[in-house]
Amino acid sequence: MIKTLYWKDNSAYILNQLLLPGRVTYLRCRTVKDVYRAIRDMAVRGAPAIGVAAAFGMAIAAIEKDFKSLAAMKAWLSRAAQFLGSSRPTAVNLSWALKRMSAVADAQFSGVDALRRALIAESKKIYDEDIIINRAIGDNGARLLKKDSVVITHCNAGALATAGYGTALGVIRSAFKQGKIKYVLVDETRPYLQGARLTAWELMKERIPYKLITDNMAGYLMKTCNVNAVIVGADRIAANGDTANKIGTYSLSILAKHHGIPLYVAAPTSTIDIHTPDGDGIVIEERSAKEVLCVNKIFIAPKTSEVRHPAFDVTPAGLIRAIITEKGVFAPSGITKPAERE
Repeated sequence: MIKTLYWKDNSAYILNQLLLPGRVTYLRCRTVKDVYRAIRDMAVRGAPAIGVAAAFGMAIAAIEKDFKSLAAMKAWLSRAAQFLGSSRPTAVNLSWALKRMSAVADAQFSGVDALRRALIAESKKIYDEDIIINRAIGDNGARLLKKDSVVITHCNAGALATAGYGTALGVIRSAFKQGKIKYVLVDETRPYLQGARLTAWELMKERIPYKLITDNMAGYLMKTCNVNAVIVGADRIAANGDTANKIGTYSLSILAKHHGIPLYVAAPTSTIDIHTPDGDGIVIEERSAKEVLCVNKIFIAPKTSEVRHPAFDVTPAGLIRAIITEKGVFAPSGITKPAERE
């Protein structure tokens, strides 16, 4: 299984996804600033992976300084959590992981070393849990697919977006093992090309049949290729089931609705934000214009072009057939009510 990130020698090692598929290189993060940059610059991306990286960042915060007192250490950890939380605004797993690590930091400890050990242990626990959760998501989602399904996916919601195995790609992995996947149509996902660079790479390594397409081909191929399902991940799910995911997901949902194809969202329950009533309350990150103007640092448009670059869009709950979690499959309206299962 691809290692997106791991803990070793009091450091977080993060696979630099900006260099994939050409080079497999890990960044060694020894400071909170190192982890912050890895998240902000998208060396690590995908809501669950960002959450795990942030947890490792808090463990690093406990190690990178010598503290004269427990109070001084806790004050620094509070500042570190705020700093890491400012790295990217949309993925709720970031704040979820930081709150979980901060709860450990707020507990009573005999001294600095005891708190340090507790934070390292908690970060490793979050890492291990994420892989277990993703496998459960995969198994739950695979039940929704029939034999020889053609599936469209968008962006990358695989092992690279998590601690391992993946959410949307986790469903595809589990379904493929059961003989249910004929092939996968992979949106290239402009402007960052996570589909082309990352999802295609993962499927190639797993020997799962796939065909890479440009984003604007999806509608035509839904019409002509007997597509059975669209499966995507999520960066934040509002209480009513509205879902934020990589820009382009909303367009896919409309196309899927027109062609009578179910769209499934695969995500851990930690991605559900019960404090945000609906999609209008989700903050959408705007990224650099240069990421749209350039491909591999080569300008493909006039440098002076005005650019919009929302990194995510929101798919209304009414366009989502079901949300696949580690706890089961739910209708969007029932994600906060376990009795209302799909």
